[in-house]
Amino acid sequence: MKKKVLSVILAATMVASMLSACGLQAAAPEAAAPAAEAPKEEAAPAEEAAPAEEEAPAEEAAAEETSEYAAANDPEVTLIMAEVNPLDTIVGAMDSKFKEECEKLSGGSIKIDLQAGGVLGSENDVLDTMLGGGGTIDISRISAFSLTSYGGDKSLLLSLPYTFVSRDHFWNFATSDLADTFLNEPQENGAGVRGLFYGEEGFRHFFAVNPINTIDDLKGWKIRVSNDPVMNGLVEGLGASPTVVAFGELYSALQTGVVDAAEQPIANYKSNAFPEVANNIILDGHTLGAVEVVITDEAWGRLTEAQQEAMMEAGKIASQYCREVSEDKENEVLEQLKSEGCNVVEVSDIKPWQDAVAKVIDDNVNTDELKELYQKLLDLQ
Repeated sequence: MKKKVLSVILAATMVASMLSACGLQAAAPEAAAPAAEAPKEEAAPAEEAAPAEEEAPAEEAAAEETSEYAAANDPEVTLIMAEVNPLDTIVGAMDSKFKEECEKLSGGSIKIDLQAGGVLGSENDVLDTMLGGGGTIDISRISAFSLTSYGGDKSLLLSLPYTFVSRDHFWNFATSDLADTFLNEPQENGAGVRGLFYGEEGFRHFFAVNPINTIDDLKGWKIRVSNDPVMNGLVEGLGASPTVVAFGELYSALQTGVVDAAEQPIANYKSNAFPEVANNIILDGHTLGAVEVVITDEAWGRLTEAQQEAMMEAGKIASQYCREVSEDKENEVLEQLKSEGCNVVEVSDIKPWQDAVAKVIDDNVNTDELKELYQKLLDLQ
């Protein structure tokens, strides 16, 4: 019995010793683990911080851009924009760029509903709608001469024949302080719209159902006009009859003989499929297609100051984009027309054309103020 008790005691002692030993061995790794893992814990934040430091400038730049052109409390505004031409024209591309930049720079608070291809009517129809109020059309890209019927005396000067001798001449004007004088005219006249920025759609040329090789071929023809004083005088000076036809009806008017000829920039001529019914074009370049984007005072007043700044900046970007792409686009289309069999005629001597329409300039530059302003335009070449 004593041996039994002794055995139990010995066994218990051995178990206790083993448990103690195990406890000591377990404690050592636990103590060591923090020491071993400590460098990892210190390194981990450093590894994670590196990408954060690299991304920080981009995030800060985005924040700065947003804060410059948009505010957190800017209301969401949708503006309807009219364009008479398809989006694959020079002006269509400029409009698309303007829409893209407006929406981006405003942080998405401005939405531009761009309605192209003349679905909202001709330029005059669109202007009538804008000036009449009601908010159904807020913004439009228009030809500068479209404003002449609404008291735009300064805009009239931009459409006088052979005023701009080159694209550079026009862009010298469009980027000068003089451009603002012209853009502000409708607002100053109380017309209800204000100009945002300028662009151009290329030089305008005559195209016809029948071959047109010289200035004399135009005599007696019915040439489509949009009923502005400059274009009426230009056509009459060439010995032709100005005939008012809405742009949306021009294709059928050429097809049915209502008119014999019309005039458009090259890109618009092709995009509107006019070569199908009038496959002859003479490159007289009587006018550079100066265009501007206008917004109603009502729509402008719906924008916050930050949104207005975003829109003006978008206009600058779109205008520069137009300048960069217009000539290349025009040359590309001209080559396509030639390859497709269009009868393209170059004008070797432009002086007879200039002489024929000189009266148009005299008739419309008829005050000392306009004469001084027109001379400033000419001097920018």
